[in-house]
Amino acid sequence: MLAKISIPLFLLMLSALSIVITLIYVLRTKGRSQLKTIFCVDLLCVLVICLGVIFQDILSKNFNWNPWNFEKFIYIGTCFLPVAIFFTGLIFAKKKITFKKRYLLFFIVPALSLIVLWTNDYHHLFYKIYSYLYLSDCKVGPYMIIHNIYSYTLLFLGVIQMVNVASKNSGFFSKQTLLIVVGISIPLITNILGTIKIISMTVYITPISFAFTMLFFALSIFKFKFLGVAPVALQTIVNRISDSYLVLNENLLITDFNSTFLKTFNLSASDIREKNILEFLSTHKQYDMNLPKLENSLNRVKHSSETIVFEQHFKKINKYFTVEINNILVKGNSLGILMLFKDITQHKLDMQALKDNQDILIERERLASLGQLIGGIAHNLKSPIMSISGATEGLIDLIKEYEESIVDKDVTIDDHLAIASDMKDWISKIKSYLEYMSDIITAVKGQAVALSENTVDSFTVEELTKRVDILMKHELKKALITLNLDLKVPTSLMIHGNINGLVQVINNMISNAIQAYKGKEGQTIDLIITQEKNDVIVSVRDYAGGLPKEVQEKLFKEMITTKGKDGTGIGLFMSYSNVRAHFNGDITYSTEEGKGTIFNIILPQ
Repeated sequence: MLAKISIPLFLLMLSALSIVITLIYVLRTKGRSQLKTIFCVDLLCVLVICLGVIFQDILSKNFNWNPWNFEKFIYIGTCFLPVAIFFTGLIFAKKKITFKKRYLLFFIVPALSLIVLWTNDYHHLFYKIYSYLYLSDCKVGPYMIIHNIYSYTLLFLGVIQMVNVASKNSGFFSKQTLLIVVGISIPLITNILGTIKIISMTVYITPISFAFTMLFFALSIFKFKFLGVAPVALQTIVNRISDSYLVLNENLLITDFNSTFLKTFNLSASDIREKNILEFLSTHKQYDMNLPKLENSLNRVKHSSETIVFEQHFKKINKYFTVEINNILVKGNSLGILMLFKDITQHKLDMQALKDNQDILIERERLASLGQLIGGIAHNLKSPIMSISGATEGLIDLIKEYEESIVDKDVTIDDHLAIASDMKDWISKIKSYLEYMSDIITAVKGQAVALSENTVDSFTVEELTKRVDILMKHELKKALITLNLDLKVPTSLMIHGNINGLVQVINNMISNAIQAYKGKEGQTIDLIITQEKNDVIVSVRDYAGGLPKEVQEKLFKEMITTKGKDGTGIGLFMSYSNVRAHFNGDITYSTEEGKGTIFNIILPQ
């Protein structure tokens, strides 16, 4: 008659059953990973121990089989379980390891322990006296001490690595890791207490304690997705973002996401958890995702540190997103893929509203700030004002001299004529200064009007060149530089746009060309007007040696002038903005070191 099943044996059978169920569940989960593989090894080691003790108990009690023979089988799991738990902790901490030959050293002691155990009858190095039911009655040999120290060391190291991971995580992940650490600690603590004889150790203690470990592991798996745990680096990132995100494992299964994602896409957690992102989107065509593009992007980031960004319109929710895909790498190991979804719907709507005129509106917005800079033109008027003031003093002196000469009989007609000639000279000088001031004021006024008006004028090439000549004559004359006018179009050719704005741009370019000569006299600047198809091209060329790289980097980017009264203060940046705003045109340039530079103003007609 078979012996009655004891409570410890019944618990042990339940333990074995729970391990088998857990193992089947893990094996049936999608995807492959090192963490999944090593966890299966843990389960197999514990299963070997449990089955060995179950058969040892039943067969030795009912059929008088030698329990020592079962011990040899049980210790296969007992010897290699500490090594498996150590590597579980290592992979749990690093998420992925590269196999190295030195890792084989960890298996030397377990293999040697099995050999010593299996040959114990010849040397008694493992057990001097063996007891089946009560391990406290056993007398261990000297090698058993070595085996225990090595096993407990590996168990401690495995637990420490997991505790270290737990300390770096928070909230959801801390609960998950805490279950794992507590589960591993139960057999560790019971075995230590039994080894130092604080508690009475029976053959059932170790497998039952590991049953609790599997219970905690199972809870961690089913509730907290142990095999899909997000890495520390990834958790740090997602804790700091407010946009929607998805975390994919190496098999492209969705392992984590935030509530923003679920709310944005009207989904529940069960809809997407552990689903392949490509398969999910292929069966949910209403989102209208560009699957080939997404698949290509995911494959590219899998094997690199590249960040891929693209825009995507999800028609079902009628929203636009910038999708950013990153490979999360830690010390060369890929921990998964992070997909960020930044909602740019409002931005896209704004851009759509400004589709036809966005460039012009943006440039006009920039030009609005130029009004604040126009006040600086007052500094450019100081020189002519001071000159006029000086000329006025000269006229006052001549007037005084003339008044005195009226009653002076010694003053001849020629003297009167000389005084009149001096007055004419001063008046001529005042007139030239006033003309210069008038030109400046006209230019500034024209520019100010050009900034605010929304009308398009038409003017001839002759009108354009005449204004440029008037405004630049003084500056060119002062610099002793000649402006060569090369017209390859009829002077009557009509140009559509704002003449004041175009004059400002051309003058600014000529002023820049003058400055490029750095005071060298006798140089030339070419003003060339040509026509190509429907474009009128106004070019300004100098032969001053070309633009340095550092200057090229600042072109069209700064609203500054370095020419004092000789410049309009627009700058190439504002010149470019002016052409864009008033002509819907463009400015290009070509420069050659040691030779010169040519700027081309392209005006569509």
